[in-house]
Amino acid sequence: MGKQVYIFDTTLRDGEQVPGCKLNAKEKLELALRLEELGVDIIEAGFPVSSPGDFESVSQIARVVKNATVCGLTRAVEKDIEVAAQALKYAVRPRIHTGIGTSDYHIKSKFNTTREEILSRAIQAVKWARNYTDDVEFYAEDAGRTDNEYLARVVEAVIAAGATVVNIPDTTGYCLPDQYGAKMAYLMNHVPNIDKAILSCHCHNDLGLATANSISGVINGARQIECTINGLGERAGNTSLEEVVMIIEQHKHLDLYTNIKTQMLNPMSREVSETMRMPVQPNKAIVGSNAFSHSSGIHQDGFLKDAQTYEIINPEQVGAEGSKIVLTARSGRSALAYRLQKLGYTFTRNDIDALYQQFLEIADGKKEVEEYDLRQMAEAHVAENAMA
Repeated sequence: MGKQVYIFDTTLRDGEQVPGCKLNAKEKLELALRLEELGVDIIEAGFPVSSPGDFESVSQIARVVKNATVCGLTRAVEKDIEVAAQALKYAVRPRIHTGIGTSDYHIKSKFNTTREEILSRAIQAVKWARNYTDDVEFYAEDAGRTDNEYLARVVEAVIAAGATVVNIPDTTGYCLPDQYGAKMAYLMNHVPNIDKAILSCHCHNDLGLATANSISGVINGARQIECTINGLGERAGNTSLEEVVMIIEQHKHLDLYTNIKTQMLNPMSREVSETMRMPVQPNKAIVGSNAFSHSSGIHQDGFLKDAQTYEIINPEQVGAEGSKIVLTARSGRSALAYRLQKLGYTFTRNDIDALYQQFLEIADGKKEVEEYDLRQMAEAHVAENAMA
């Protein structure tokens, strides 16, 4: 079975920070219940101190979600932690997520303080949070650009103070996969009490590396991935839930697994896209409308002989509608014959040769040959042959 990778979904918190994606309490509640059904282990429901509306949303989600852990975000500020604890009061499994910036960029420019001061504030925040719950996650903001030796000191100190999960965010999406993986490996090997906590990946997609970095993180010992449906999130977005889940699913040799019901990935993607009014790019991995479409003749021919020549995932496995053979001027005879057969026409090889020339003329004039065009062509051909 392998080792479990916990899926921490932050669509309702980090995903909601996207301009134009604001959710009301009812929408948040509905999505939280769907995330629980999907098999998400931890739902980050919001940032309770940020607004009365967010407090109310977290509080409502905490009351109705029964199987997943419900998490509230805070800064390393006592008031934030008190308010989060209040919002999570009725949760079956509450988690407080607190933390502070640890890179020199953050220490000097954002906090205008010292490494020692940050260390004591980190310890204090975890202790405050532990007053309310046994499940405390600490985030070392901008860990991606934090010196490894200092980061290891912070991680050791917050675990000693009671943190059960330590989040190593690549906040700016700066790391390369080998750097991020090496950072996790360094912490696994240099933090004496690392066996008392779970390391978590929280990667941003500024350079398009969020998924690669998260996978590199779990290969090197992390056991939680923080992600969002459709990769929604600030700036270029967060790690995409459907991508990391399917990578773990496909690469059995990693000896890892998640509790996600993969057949729900496409329906969930559409629901989030509609609720948050954020379209999914057609070429998006796993859930894009073109993820299982084939339009090149060479690909189509190979696919029709054996789907595995060009598809590593069965569309049904991720709740997609099935593979699509899209007819364009780049398509070949086998694809044309296949689509005509789907419409109920059985033609000989000679018929297909004759129809193919006609098909190319139509295809050169438009982006995609539709069902209507195929029927017209086929009917005309049948009528012609009947007269001959």
